[in-house]
Amino acid sequence: MEIVLCVTGSIAATETIKLAREFRRQGHRVKAFMTEEASKIIHPNALEFATGQEVVLNLSGKIEHVKYSQVDLILVAPATANIISKFAYKISDNPVSTLLITAYGHDTPIVFVPSMHDSMYDAVSENVLKLKREGIKFVNPRIDEGKAKFPAIEDIVLESIRAVNLDKVEKGIADEDLLSIANKNILISLGGTFEEIDPIRGISNRSSGKMGLELAKEAFIRGANLTILAAHHEVSIPKVFNVIGAESSSLMNEKIDELIPNFDIFIATAAVSDFTPINKEDFKISSSYNLSLEFEPLAKIIKRIKKINEDIFLVGFKAEYNISEEKMIDCAKIQMQEVGTDLVVANDVSNRGCEFGSETNEVILVSDEIKKVSLNSKKEIARSIFDEISTKI
Repeated sequence: MEIVLCVTGSIAATETIKLAREFRRQGHRVKAFMTEEASKIIHPNALEFATGQEVVLNLSGKIEHVKYSQVDLILVAPATANIISKFAYKISDNPVSTLLITAYGHDTPIVFVPSMHDSMYDAVSENVLKLKREGIKFVNPRIDEGKAKFPAIEDIVLESIRAVNLDKVEKGIADEDLLSIANKNILISLGGTFEEIDPIRGISNRSSGKMGLELAKEAFIRGANLTILAAHHEVSIPKVFNVIGAESSSLMNEKIDELIPNFDIFIATAAVSDFTPINKEDFKISSSYNLSLEFEPLAKIIKRIKKINEDIFLVGFKAEYNISEEKMIDCAKIQMQEVGTDLVVANDVSNRGCEFGSETNEVILVSDEIKKVSLNSKKEIARSIFDEISTKI
């Protein structure tokens, strides 16, 4: 993907070095344009280092505003009140504003990342709405300390890739992997449920939520309407995601009943407790006594999904420990028969690199065919899973 990063005169311009480097780390090409005010905050040499390309500070006979107007994405980050207002009324008086008008005429995707004092952000809200009506995308700022601050780098990257992919879908130039997922309503559960013993203590499991989060990111950038149902987790979930908390199995059950009828795909990565304490105290149990606990089994939430929404594409996960591949595949097939899952992602957490909380995994995708995905990062595993889903729905 080729991106033009337009940097304007906000103190948040200092963050664009990291932003450009992150895009390049993910394999994207970045060209920077800077306004005069931006170059007073960070030196153009810094952005040249970050992008690996010469920075455009002034337009020349090379007609840079035309040459770079039909890239995959024009990203204005940070976007000041000045540039938002100028572009709203198509005023062209610097390299950035001129590029934006040219790109808009070519229907190139444009994303703004506002960064300014909150009173200024409020003052230009009508201009923001005007641009949104014209198809310009905005990454919501992080409102903090009376300022509309620069969002997290990851949020900007996710929103940028999503904008490019949705633009391809709208223009009819997307491949099948995008077309099959874009605009689908996808629910992903992640983490491990927590069952209370008393208000302080409880039982849980070692699920970190990492696999679920990578699947959520992949769904989001492919243009899905994503909702995360989050149990206890050890990962930082991007602010751009719609997240519903469901810490206990009972709360997750309740949310499933409410949500499932409205979704096209449910990916059940959450490790839901198999047992819950029979007696739960409403006070902290004293540690000075011996304690025996009795548990009762919980009904499997996943068994109810197809009964609530028979048309949903259901993806189940089957984590086993120290068993053969043949046995693991058999277990997955049993789940498909008993639950109605359309795809089961099976893995053995005893394998090196596949433990709970690891950054990698290797899985077997079980449906009407069997596909083994070798040890790889969970990001790549998520991509393989969605590639498989896109061929089945």
